[in-house]
Amino acid sequence: MRVTVYLFSGRNVPLCRRLSSGDGVLAGLADADTIFALSSGHGRCGVAVVRISGPAATTALRCMVGLRKHLPPPRTALLRSITDPHSKEVLDRGLVLWFPAPHSFTGEDSVEFHIHGGPAVITAVLQALGSVPGMRPAEAGEFTRRAFHAGKLDLTEVEGLGDLIHAETEAQRRQALRQMSGDLGRLYQDWSHRLKRCLAHVEAFIDFSEDELIEDGVLDRVDISVCDLQAEINQHLKDERRGERLRSGVHVVIAGATNAGKSSLLNTLCQRPAAIVSPIAGTTRDVVETALDIGGFPVLLSDTAGLRDSPDLVEQEGVRRARERCLLVLNKTDLLPEAQREQLSLGLRGTSGLPPVCLISCQTSEGLKDFLTVCADPLSGAPTLTQARHRAHLQQCAAALAQYWRYRDSDLALAAEGVRLALTGLGRITGRVGAEEILDIIFKDFCIGK
Repeated sequence: MRVTVYLFSGRNVPLCRRLSSGDGVLAGLADADTIFALSSGHGRCGVAVVRISGPAATTALRCMVGLRKHLPPPRTALLRSITDPHSKEVLDRGLVLWFPAPHSFTGEDSVEFHIHGGPAVITAVLQALGSVPGMRPAEAGEFTRRAFHAGKLDLTEVEGLGDLIHAETEAQRRQALRQMSGDLGRLYQDWSHRLKRCLAHVEAFIDFSEDELIEDGVLDRVDISVCDLQAEINQHLKDERRGERLRSGVHVVIAGATNAGKSSLLNTLCQRPAAIVSPIAGTTRDVVETALDIGGFPVLLSDTAGLRDSPDLVEQEGVRRARERCLLVLNKTDLLPEAQREQLSLGLRGTSGLPPVCLISCQTSEGLKDFLTVCADPLSGAPTLTQARHRAHLQQCAAALAQYWRYRDSDLALAAEGVRLALTGLGRITGRVGAEEILDIIFKDFCIGK
């Protein structure tokens, strides 16, 4: 097998070299994996950002900005003319930023061109970059993938970044930013560190206890730690899928008898006449949908046909569709005396099996504020699960810790395997787990042979 190794330092590459004095073809790093893409989104805009990452980023910078000697100071914006590397035609005039490795988003040498956001300007700059040897258009998510492989982000932070880009409500933005900043990742890393310590202690006990080289009480400390971790993970899983609902949104159906005020509630919430309101029973005959932000949750709210028996075939179909979906709200409280409203509220609160109940009046707007906050603050407390895969891996982790207790007294090797499986489950959430870390803890925490 023949292996060829190319060593390249982007900062020391000469300027745009030519294969010959007459062919005008740039000599670059044709084999280098350097990517570029428009990072600011498509469409006309005032400023567009083109990002370049990889070992040939400096080559592109020198070729297209005309730097002859020195690269610009790191992370400092310079106003320069951006030119075609072949024809030397000026494509635009904009800001240029240089991010040397490892102090960049991807951990690689990176360059950003902040240019005018017209389609023709963007196309010209991207085509010019594509003509530089060693450059290719980035695939979807490739900059973030490189940041992950460089250790800049773990998988939970990567997912938080994706959620932040797609956030539609304020609560979604806050949850995504919280996850991207590492809150969820730090929680899982803390659990992983404690599991690594447990596994290291158990394996050290298995290997060295017969020689009486292990401190007394090692397994007792492991038992306490595993018990604490089990309780924390199980509590974390009992979140009523709050983070997942906030991330993906919920579908809420207003269902009830005819003329109960369902369409009035829909119009009150969306603050426009989305549904027809009349005193005639059965006015709504199909599902009327509108997207809303209720308590920070993205909600698709559906007004449905009144639930009643009707000879009208169209209305029957509307009722059938309403029953396929299903929000319990008591409207028209303005028709009840205050004492009766309080008695009704107390009676409903004392009834088990019911969701939180709101008494409202679409006529007077009474109770609407409480109704809009019935979901509570989705971001209160500890970081919550936001992905179905997190839940699946944590459930596997909890099951693996149960294996530790099942074999704790009969087969310590199988008990240790349970801890290892739990650690693997957590590592799959963050994307970080390695056997070398277990060895590090063994030699750090134990003075073997003292």
